[in-house]
Amino acid sequence: MADSFREIHFAAPDGLSLYARLYEPEIKTDNLPVACLPGLTRNSRDFHELALFLSQHPQTRRRVITFDYRGRGLSAYDPDWSHYNIGTEAGDIIAGLAHLQISRAIFLGTSRGGLITHILAAFAPQLLAGVILNDIGPEIAVEGLKQIAGYLDGARQPGNWDDAAELQLAVHGSAFPALTNADWHRFAHAIYREDNGIIRSDYDSNLLKTMEGVDYSQKLPDLWAQFDLMKDLPLLVIRGENTKLLAQETVDEMARRHNALQLFNVAGQGHAPLLETGRLPDLIAAFASGVDLRPA
Repeated sequence: MADSFREIHFAAPDGLSLYARLYEPEIKTDNLPVACLPGLTRNSRDFHELALFLSQHPQTRRRVITFDYRGRGLSAYDPDWSHYNIGTEAGDIIAGLAHLQISRAIFLGTSRGGLITHILAAFAPQLLAGVILNDIGPEIAVEGLKQIAGYLDGARQPGNWDDAAELQLAVHGSAFPALTNADWHRFAHAIYREDNGIIRSDYDSNLLKTMEGVDYSQKLPDLWAQFDLMKDLPLLVIRGENTKLLAQETVDEMARRHNALQLFNVAGQGHAPLLETGRLPDLIAAFASGVDLRPA
């Protein structure tokens, strides 16, 4: 598996060492690359199967870049946890793409990755050729964020890999009845890492400090102004049928504001759908192929 991608190490604007994976087709192509941005505590491994599919697709193969934000996966932990914010992380993504000499890409953002994409639309719009938002929009439902904070706070660390899969099933199973046992095991290997026989969550625990002090009785800040900057871009919104983070009312408003939003609802999944499952890989490949055909 390791030889299916190239490991990339680059410096953030503040000098922190960051990590990404680059999946490259066997045959060079002019198709636009896809930049994959994971969720809050997630990492580049979330996109492994999808990246393989897109990079080796027989008709529309393309480069795929998957990122570990600072404090996640193989990127360095930041000594100042206040830097774990979407503005700083957007700057890190810009630095990573510059390191790879990528000037334009299709952005696929899961959850927090979609929020970062909104920031990029404001500060580096030239980078965005098209956007895929996986169960995220410019407005987050308070109930969904509260749910995420609840299962991250004091989460038990698993004793072995079977335990890891069972733990995730226990937490998320009711929202993801469509997933198989193999899906849960793959999910667990993306979330956790094994160090010296110990399986642990693959992120800096200080990241959770950024969620302290959130007033769940109030409406959360939104990114509608940034979303409006994407109104002329190809946009695909993927929404989990059982999500609590992306309200249907928000999707309806996104469709009202956007010129040609495409929506795909994923049955039997919640926040956020696993992009390597069901019809999603083919759907994403087809969307990316459509973006390729648009003038720069």
